[in-house]
Amino acid sequence: MELLAALKSLLASCFHAPSLFLFFVTFILLVDFMKRRKGGSSYPPAPPSWPFVGNLLQVDFRNLPGSFDKLNKKFGNVFSFQMGWINIVVVNGYDAVKEALVTKSEDTADRPPMPLLENLGFRKDCEGVLMARYGRGWKDIRRFTISTLRNFGLGKKSLEERVSQEATCLCAAFETQDGCPFDPHFLINNAVSNVICSIVFGVRFEYDDEKFQRMLHVLDESLETGQGLLPQVMSLFPVLLRIPFLERKVFRPQREIFGFFREIIKEHQETFDPATTRDFIDALLVEMEKTKDSPSNIFCLDNLIFTTSDLFVAGTETTSTTLRWGLLYMILYQDIQSEVHKEIDTVIGRGRKPTMEDQINLPFTNAVIHEIQRCGDIIPLSLPHMTCRDTEIQGFFIAKGVGIFANLTSVLKDETVWERPHQFYPEHFLDADNNFVKRDAFMPFSAGRRVCLGENLARMELFLFFTTLFQCFTFTIPRNQARPGEDPVYSFTHSPQFYQICAELR
Repeated sequence: MELLAALKSLLASCFHAPSLFLFFVTFILLVDFMKRRKGGSSYPPAPPSWPFVGNLLQVDFRNLPGSFDKLNKKFGNVFSFQMGWINIVVVNGYDAVKEALVTKSEDTADRPPMPLLENLGFRKDCEGVLMARYGRGWKDIRRFTISTLRNFGLGKKSLEERVSQEATCLCAAFETQDGCPFDPHFLINNAVSNVICSIVFGVRFEYDDEKFQRMLHVLDESLETGQGLLPQVMSLFPVLLRIPFLERKVFRPQREIFGFFREIIKEHQETFDPATTRDFIDALLVEMEKTKDSPSNIFCLDNLIFTTSDLFVAGTETTSTTLRWGLLYMILYQDIQSEVHKEIDTVIGRGRKPTMEDQINLPFTNAVIHEIQRCGDIIPLSLPHMTCRDTEIQGFFIAKGVGIFANLTSVLKDETVWERPHQFYPEHFLDADNNFVKRDAFMPFSAGRRVCLGENLARMELFLFFTTLFQCFTFTIPRNQARPGEDPVYSFTHSPQFYQICAELR
């Protein structure tokens, strides 16, 4: 009887409210500790993290490159941090980034999962071509995309002529400003976007098309709303998506963008003729028909929408932002603009349009374009990678499934590589005889297996748009306006602050 009484007393004390609370807290903290365990002493160093949230509150998601620069200085070129229970490794500097993306390209070729896509109505295995998980599906969709882009002119004279014509249209739009101050932002966006739109949609849009201008503004808005702490928290705790005003705040621009693509694709489906492939959308509709009975079919409507979005966003945002940086640097550095004018006048003159064949004979202009990309630093962190197997980077062990950020800013402005990393200095790409020299640490398009698939198109657009604009105009800071700043605005891309220009016909 005494033993029974003792057992009852013990059970009662165990289920006493304070004891239960203490047990619950201890259990939760233990689970959190197990979830946030790292890879031991060989794992990259990290700042101290908090239970459950990790380092979320210690990283400025409105300025990730700035936060990573501070952590780089404190913890070295390979460091880690935690987003909740998710381990992230950040790789900095030319040597470490080259090892991660090129030498170990197979190990780091995966992408982290995107649970929020389901909230937008997409299948888990349909993530387009940019964010698709590494494997057979991604290889198939990437191979198809590259092949189709080539079929529609990528790398051919026909596409070069299309870009040249669009550059002429942009010059005409600039000329209508009559030398008055104006913001070139959305004129440039429209012109650059028309190139990829002609391939993907089979059409170009006039610069006064209100619907398309709305689309370009929403694209800017989507990049901005995708940054900050709130989207990261919602990604970690998807239950928050059930709160209507939070869901609308984060996803309204993305829903509008995908609605735009769905409308265009629906128009294509209604007029689709398998015997006549008009553009990329038609080509993927043909592939969907061919593979419709495949049990693991990645060529489906969801992937058509997502891949179309990938091509549109990637083909618009990065090149147009680079050109905006180019105009900014040229109005700030008039001596360099004068040298560009002089070289273009000597090699091309005013009587014909620039062509890609002129590139080899314009070493200074080519160096200026490369320096714009280096100094503008358009995609500072590239797209996130994830290890698909255990690997080592700079001697640090990184397990399978760990997220990787390749800090491209730290490469493009690596103080051990560039003579004047924080200045606009075209001589970075010229040798002692003023011949153009490409540098190994020039990685604006990333590198390795996930290198930008539109790199060749972007290079063509940058050269033809830039040389055509400076063949026609002299660009200056408007009178009575302060000198624009060079500090970037971060919203996934590094874009210039608002500025205006005057475009005077030469």
